[in-house]
Amino acid sequence: MVVTTTPTVEGRPVRAYHGIVTGETILGANIFRDVFAGIRDIVGGRSAAYEQSLAQARETAIGEMMARARDLGGNAIVGVDLDYEVINNMLMVSASGTAVTIAEAG
Repeated sequence: MVVTTTPTVEGRPVRAYHGIVTGETILGANIFRDVFAGIRDIVGGRSAAYEQSLAQARETAIGEMMARARDLGGNAIVGVDLDYEVINNMLMVSASGTAVTIAEAG
């Protein structure tokens, strides 16, 4: 499945629009405790453990969004937007975009 932040996929016209799809994941409050417990992991002002947790959350949100697009019959998602929000000491990662069917690569 093609997933892109652009409104189109070059050379592959949109054949059908299926609607907005989303995916969300929440990192629980313990992620902050775990990250700070592993503060020794910080090198050059970066925490590999925290970055790994964020990457996993982002991939989960995108995966959920892709599953919803497939359920609607899409083979691509265009106009993807990723958002990060803190809610009650939890981090929510959400992905949204438009599920579409694009022409096969030719």
